Amino acid sequence: GIRLRGDVNVCIVGDPSTAKSQFLKYVHSFLPSRSVYTSGKASSAAGLTAAVTRDQDTGEYCIEAGALMLADNGICCIDEFDKMDPTDQVAIHEAMEQQTISITKAGIQATLNARASILAAANPIYGRYDRSKTLKANVALSAPILSRFDLFFVVLDECDELADYNVAKHILDVHRCEEEAVNPPFSTEAMQRYIRFARSLNPRITPESQRVLVDCYRKLRQGDTMGRSRTAYRITVRQLESMIRLSEALARLHCDDIIQPQYVREAFRLLRKSIIHVETEDVTFDDDEDDDDFGGGIGPGGGGGGGDDAGLDDRDEDMDDAPPGYEPSGDKSSEVHPGELGADEDMAEPHEADDAADGKDAVSSEPPKKKAKKSKKKAKKKKKKTQITFEEYETISNAIATYLRSKEDEGGADGEGTYLTWAETVAWYLDQCKGDIGSSSEERERIAKLTNLVIRRLISVDHVLIFIGDAEDGADEQLRKIAVHPNYVA
Repeated sequence: GIRLRGDVNVCIVGDPSTAKSQFLKYVHSFLPSRSVYTSGKASSAAGLTAAVTRDQDTGEYCIEAGALMLADNGICCIDEFDKMDPTDQVAIHEAMEQQTISITKAGIQATLNARASILAAANPIYGRYDRSKTLKANVALSAPILSRFDLFFVVLDECDELADYNVAKHILDVHRCEEEAVNPPFSTEAMQRYIRFARSLNPRITPESQRVLVDCYRKLRQGDTMGRSRTAYRITVRQLESMIRLSEALARLHCDDIIQPQYVREAFRLLRKSIIHVETEDVTFDDDEDDDDFGGGIGPGGGGGGGDDAGLDDRDEDMDDAPPGYEPSGDKSSEVHPGELGADEDMAEPHEADDAADGKDAVSSEPPKKKAKKSKKKAKKKKKKTQITFEEYETISNAIATYLRSKEDEGGADGEGTYLTWAETVAWYLDQCKGDIGSSSEERERIAKLTNLVIRRLISVDHVLIFIGDAEDGADEQLRKIAVHPNYVA
């Protein structure tokens, strides 16, 4: 039959000074006879796999083993993995998946074993890990290399008073050569015996665990099909094999001969959190406010139309641009001085004032730049943003899509399903949130508003929902029937 890879490949991506290299050095010292430590920038393709050289004594060609061959049945620790040349990264594709190295050089054709787990450490592209971007956007690695790693662990250097104190204290204790700086509960020899015994076990998958594996893989594929999982690459059968390997590893850790369903669920959680669930941005909705909330426009005399407060604000802004020595003299509405800007308009006849109000030969007392600036401020105030977390958005959208699909599948003998209107869908979701809403009318209004915004985004942006039928002129969209897009797999 086909031989599948049984070793787990792990990549650590993190900010500088997060002890990635120290972790690799410790793993190398933990298994000195079956581990190899190397650096990606100083390693070539031949140094990692194998090289063909001429023997000085006999003159014949021979094979010299590389790092992956020397780490057979062990661990190959590769530091600065992202600094490797792309041509050198391609050379280890076969070793990472098939665990073999094929050589065809100088008349030598051979297939060598490289049954090693790869523990790699990489740095982000711009020095610091950007949590708002996906994993692929943070690491300079190709998609084939990313798909060959079973787990990715992102290590962030966050400012925490307690953590910073403990790290500084530990480093100073180590520099003072204190033997009790680290007091682990188990010795190195005990851990080595435990790992040796765990590797000798061969757990088997039960039918129940098999069903859980299939269901978890289907969920991964479903999220990848919709393109909303923000994963670094496409979900393939390799991720299914990764879940199998992680489930077996968890069973060995528990010294269990059978892979229990909880091991499969834990493997699914590890795979989803470490590879797929890179921190997502909050979802922002634009909500237009009524014009009445922010007062009226700017009148021909330069004053704001929003009441006394608006007029005070306008006068304060005008004072900022006033020349030196200028002092206001109270209410100037009844006091006119000939020759001042706007005096002719104030002394004009009523019919001339009406013409000025209509924009005919009127000279405003406020400069045009000031009016344009205030108009921009008013336009900005009209826009109000509503922001929720991506997890909350995903919870609402998944609940709505699942319920609408279940109603569509309730069709009778005629095969036509039941379609709900927009308003009916919002009412259903509010009924589901009764426990969270309680007797608070404000919470009910907030959830109803969020539900409407989520449905609008699902229709216009994500295209998860669609309208049924053509829209009538003047028809309210709240009364239109909606359905799940046929390409969405619920």
